[in-house]
Amino acid sequence: MAHDLIIRGGTVLDGTGADGVAGDVAIDGDRITEIGDLNGAEAKREVDAVGKFVTPGFVDLHTHLDAQVGWDPMLTSSCWHGVTTVLMGNCGVTFAPVAPENREYLAEMMESVEDIPREAIMGGLPWSWTTYGEYLDAVTELRPGLNMVGLMGQCATRYHVMGERSLTDEAATEAEMAEMAELAAEAINDGAVGFSTSRILLHKVPDGRHVPGTHAPKDEYIAICKAMAEAGGGLFQGVFDFFTKTASEFDLLESAADTGVDVLFSGGVGDAGPEMAARQGAWFEAQQAKGRTINSLVQTRPGGVLVGLAQMMPVMSPAWGRLAELPNQQARWEAIQDDATRAELLEEGVEKGTWYDPAHIHPLGNPADGTPNYQVEGALEGSLAALAEAANQHPVEHLMDRLMASEGRELFNVWFFNRNTEGLADYMQLPHVVPGLGDAGAHVGQICDADTPTFFLAHWARDRGAFSVSEAVRRLTSMPAEVLRLKERGQLQKGWFADINVFDVDGLAPRYPEYVHDFPNDKGRFIVKSDGYAATIVNGEVTVEAGQHTGTRAGTVIREFNR
Repeated sequence: MAHDLIIRGGTVLDGTGADGVAGDVAIDGDRITEIGDLNGAEAKREVDAVGKFVTPGFVDLHTHLDAQVGWDPMLTSSCWHGVTTVLMGNCGVTFAPVAPENREYLAEMMESVEDIPREAIMGGLPWSWTTYGEYLDAVTELRPGLNMVGLMGQCATRYHVMGERSLTDEAATEAEMAEMAELAAEAINDGAVGFSTSRILLHKVPDGRHVPGTHAPKDEYIAICKAMAEAGGGLFQGVFDFFTKTASEFDLLESAADTGVDVLFSGGVGDAGPEMAARQGAWFEAQQAKGRTINSLVQTRPGGVLVGLAQMMPVMSPAWGRLAELPNQQARWEAIQDDATRAELLEEGVEKGTWYDPAHIHPLGNPADGTPNYQVEGALEGSLAALAEAANQHPVEHLMDRLMASEGRELFNVWFFNRNTEGLADYMQLPHVVPGLGDAGAHVGQICDADTPTFFLAHWARDRGAFSVSEAVRRLTSMPAEVLRLKERGQLQKGWFADINVFDVDGLAPRYPEYVHDFPNDKGRFIVKSDGYAATIVNGEVTVEAGQHTGTRAGTVIREFNR
């Protein structure tokens, strides 16, 4: 009897960090049925893996694809980068629980925090739910192309229970706290993996107030975490205010873990160097010694937003504002070819300067030259400020020259986060740190870091040698799968789910970001595709082949975990 699919002739990396072995992989239905020498075995379909690695599918622990699944069930750009399972509902911003009269407010909050257009959210989702479990039911009916795991967010939960008072620093009453805890337990019982929150001061609702939960007291979180633990366990995820209240935030992480839940937080080194990574490593070791399960996510390169002619302008001034109002990148390119227009832009640019320090703005290179240059090495020499100084120009003059040379297509990466790349490298290598934090589905008009897995493998493993390929694959597969406590996913094992990647590591590369108008109501976003992936298989079905998604939607909403 022929297998449904055989992946032939590759080097199998099972996701545990073990060295690769030559072999074939057979799939029947949604499961791996054989691994080894399958010479002579027949299959209805084959994937040629000669010269390529065969690995588990990647697990992305930080996305905001909660809305996009409604109009883009293939979950681009994630599907183009080997991702087979995504965690949605991060940072506290979710669409449930919700009363019908609060739906639009949650959409506005998501737009304000994550830059996902409110009109797309309201028109692109069925809004057929009240509870988080019902939201997961609705996502299941949308038939996603990738596996999805959900967190219920505190922003929605607190607003649902407390209304406008949730946006203040007022503590919840005992009854309100009990209701939030009950909702968290209900979500766990209905298939949520956990509960998320945002406490950073950058996240605000449209009127400028901080999102619900930003100033919530510790006992509110502990009540919620205890309720999750009593319901069988769960994941407490958050972005925390390590800038203005470092000690209390770390105390919250530790106290939450003491309730019996797992903890996942967004971390990094900022401008600090290896000494910060060393201190964090010692803290992780102390947590493990106390029996606490705490892990961190980190971005794999410096970043923040992309400026250029695509969407966000590099200068804030009247002339640049008028340029931004033109309908698309092509129209702006045509405008700057006019000598008078360009002279006005340059005059205001030299007067005002770029809106962010040009020492932290880094050109990605001309798209015509190939893959983007994220300049993780040699950052000081490659900044807009340094390049302009070398050319004896003002930074805006140099930027304009580059735009003219690239026909208006070059983008410039503004570094808000993880600017010390030496410290970033050390932090990523800590045993409790997962490479990720790409924010797929969010900040769509500002940046697209959904290529995080591709960049991590191509730069940090292949080019930099900071990780072996087998260890890099482990950190993208079994390690995040263990954080989520996924059942029979994250490794290539006989009988496990067939979520698989086939890629050529030498050819692996993220493509240049593109700005497209493919959201509802012609709204725009950045996307990024890839090179090097021969196939990505989700639950036994080839979902992406040679960089193109096949239209197959074999994903599922995962609602059972190893707790």
